[in-house]
Amino acid sequence: MLKKISRRNFMVGTSAAIGALSLGAPAVLGQARQKVVVIGGGPAGATAAKYIARDSQGALDVTLVEPSTQFTTCFHSNLYLGGFKSFDDITHSYAKLPDYGVRVVHQLALIINRDRKNVRLADGAELPYDRLIVAPGIDLKYDSVPGWGREHEQKMPHAWKAGPQTQILKTQLDAVPNGGVIVMVAPPNPYRCPPGPYERVSMMAHALKTSGRGNAKIVIIDPKPKFSKQGLFQEGWENHYPGMVEWLDPAIHDGLQSVDPATNTVVTGFETYRNCALVNVIPAQMAGKIARDAGLANDSGFCPVKADSMQSEIDPNIYVLGDSSIAFAMPKSGFAANSQAKVAAMAVRGELTGSRTFPARFANTCWSLIDTDDTVKVGAHYAVKDGKIAPVDTFISKTGEDADLRKQNQEENLGWYAGITTDIFG
Repeated sequence: MLKKISRRNFMVGTSAAIGALSLGAPAVLGQARQKVVVIGGGPAGATAAKYIARDSQGALDVTLVEPSTQFTTCFHSNLYLGGFKSFDDITHSYAKLPDYGVRVVHQLALIINRDRKNVRLADGAELPYDRLIVAPGIDLKYDSVPGWGREHEQKMPHAWKAGPQTQILKTQLDAVPNGGVIVMVAPPNPYRCPPGPYERVSMMAHALKTSGRGNAKIVIIDPKPKFSKQGLFQEGWENHYPGMVEWLDPAIHDGLQSVDPATNTVVTGFETYRNCALVNVIPAQMAGKIARDAGLANDSGFCPVKADSMQSEIDPNIYVLGDSSIAFAMPKSGFAANSQAKVAAMAVRGELTGSRTFPARFANTCWSLIDTDDTVKVGAHYAVKDGKIAPVDTFISKTGEDADLRKQNQEENLGWYAGITTDIFG
């Protein structure tokens, strides 16, 4: 059974991991330092850069390449939609990473030259590497929803990459009239944060209900016959938002035919939804472009890795972390990415400095807020078994749970967020 996660025990566990990873890290004796370049400043990339720099004790030259100067988390962005957090609450700076020895370069990484072992940046500069960590997150398949494309993401936002898109979605949600109809086009598997779309629906419903717009309706057009925590969400919707949420699986909606951003219309084989107050299109997803362009992805569009280290199956000098990777049984979540980064950091440091390493261990928990103090969770610890990342133990909330337990889950959720963002960004 997974133990309760609070900010305190999350950070205690982190400190213990730092101590273990630091064992045997050599001092720098004037020799040229080997170079580690990290692409992507999210939960995977920023964590990996911080841990490699800190735990190598100056033995390695670590550069993080990230075009943005701030990072807005997808996790807890739904709480922003629901009015439980401000936008500033989910936005973080990289300013503390240099304190750990990380050089942060705010540039877009354009090209990975695997033969020459360097990364070309948008300004033309080239960064050589001895080991490269690639953590660019997901890209969206803009052609996966008929009638919708990149040029329509302002009118029909996805908000599956947090930041300005999240604010656009919030503005549109705030403008939905009482009695208005919201349609969410849910994504097919695999995608970032399996319970995320359904927590988003919960937070939309909460915002509508608490602002006197309880006659609004949210329709979910789902390409999947089932979804993560389905029984828990549907119980929550019935308890807190009766009549407001309608989930339609493919057998009911008979397939998504098209969307029309000009008229906010969604056409399915079952029904046409015209003049919707809000259409939230979450398309199919794939590994970030730079990973695909470098030939690190397979036919699935994601990148195969070795279970014991997150090392690329295609290039031994490269590690692929987070949402871009095929991490076996692990979901594409911020917690999972942070966990994978620590394993990869240990492996890279061990390779380049000869310091001690330990068997890979991973963890993940996903909390979902359904209504005030009603939070459900699913989680697991993972280890490597038969060449795959496999769950060792698992946990999921149960329907009909006591309200005090659900409130405790939310306290864990908030404590975890505080702990993991400190762990990532310093």
